[in-house]
Amino acid sequence: MTTNNEQTIINEVIAGNTNAFASLVDNYKDLVFTLALRMLKNREEAEEVSQDAFIKIFKSLNKFKGDSKFSTWVYRVTYNTCLDSIKKNKRSQAHVPIDEFTEHHIKTLDNALDIMEQEEKKLAIQKCLQLLPSEDSFLMTLYYFEEQSLDEISKVTGLTANNVKVKLFRSRKKLAAIFSQQLEPEIIESYGKAFR
Repeated sequence: MTTNNEQTIINEVIAGNTNAFASLVDNYKDLVFTLALRMLKNREEAEEVSQDAFIKIFKSLNKFKGDSKFSTWVYRVTYNTCLDSIKKNKRSQAHVPIDEFTEHHIKTLDNALDIMEQEEKKLAIQKCLQLLPSEDSFLMTLYYFEEQSLDEISKVTGLTANNVKVKLFRSRKKLAAIFSQQLEPEIIESYGKAFR
């Protein structure tokens, strides 16, 4: 499942060519940092955790068996390193009420997002993802931005694919609540009317 090029680099690193590890870092540094930032909500902490994740990846590279994609394994190490950091700092999570959001509300918000300019939409989503609790933000990033399947996310998080699906649904409801607070109500309403 790992690309031949990645496997060659992994073999070189295991054989003692530590300089080869730099190309793996280059391939994954942006994504590892983005995932860490989504979970930790703090730039310095995300940088620190990214470095820790790469140290762990380097030290345990010989344990990578290739039974999943290398990227999935990298995401898992990043996820676990973030969880360790959160436990260490015992940070309180943002609480987003979701009970009052119906399927209609979510559809209306989805419609609003569909019509928004691509760049405007991307910025709005990034801003709102920062307001989601850590795990929700991480899952949404893997699913929507990295286009990971439920099975791949399951391997990263250790949750069942069904559990991931349920968590993604709840995360979307939370995101809908955040969108409704962040976007102008008139904008949401006018987009909603267009699709009624």
